[in-house]
Amino acid sequence: MLKERAGRFAVERFVRSGMVVGLGVGSTAIWAVRELAEQVKAGKLDRIVTVAASRSVAAEARRLGLRVATLDEHPEVDVTIDGADEIRIGPRRFDLIKGGGGALYHEKLLAQASRRRVIVGDEDKLSPVLGTKWALPIEVSPYGWKTQAGFLAGLGGKAKLRLGPDGKPFRTDEGNYILDAQFGKMKDPSAIARQLDRRAGIVGHGLFLGLNQDLVIATGDGQVRHYQRGGRR
Repeated sequence: MLKERAGRFAVERFVRSGMVVGLGVGSTAIWAVRELAEQVKAGKLDRIVTVAASRSVAAEARRLGLRVATLDEHPEVDVTIDGADEIRIGPRRFDLIKGGGGALYHEKLLAQASRRRVIVGDEDKLSPVLGTKWALPIEVSPYGWKTQAGFLAGLGGKAKLRLGPDGKPFRTDEGNYILDAQFGKMKDPSAIARQLDRRAGIVGHGLFLGLNQDLVIATGDGQVRHYQRGGRR
C-alpha cells in the first residue's frame, strides 16, 4: 500500500529516541502514527512524546499506546510528519494544499513549531499547478462567514461551506467553519495567500508554501522517493 510505505519510511528515516514528534492529519499521516506506535511497543524507540494536530489523531495515538502532550507543554517539536492533499514540487521548494481533514490551522501551528517538517504522500498527490486537483480549504470564524465567501469570490474563488455527516456546518477543533474555495489552477498562490493572511475573520488557510523541508512520496513501482528542499536525495 503506497500510503503505508510512505508513512513507515518517514518514521524510520526521521524519528529517533527522545524526540518530540508532531502528528499530522490524513490517510497517509496515520500510517506514520501506527508505525511510530509499533516501534515504541517493540522497544526500537523510547522516550517519545507526541503532539497531535487534532483531537481525533490524539485519541488514536493514545489508543495505540503513545504518550500525547500539548503544544503548550512542548512548544519546540523535533519533527512533524504530516500529509497533504495536493503537492507541487518546485525547483527550490514544495508547495502544498492541506486541510482536507479539517485541521489546517493546527497543522500550520505545529509546522511552525517544528525543527523539521516532513510531508508524506503517494504519487497521486503530485500536481503541476496547485488547484488542479483540490479546492483550497479556508478556516473562518462562524460570525459573518458569508462575508468571507463574498471576499473569496472577489479573489476568483467559488466558496462552498463544508458540511459534516449530519448535514450541519463542519466544525474544526477551534469551533470554526471551513470554506472550500475552488480557485482552479493557481498561477500565483503566494499572492492569494497574502490576501487571505490580511483578512479579518479568516483564521487560516490550506496554502503551505515553502514551509516543509522533506517530502516522502511512495510510487506505484514500489519505490519510496525522498525529496529535500533544493533537490532530491
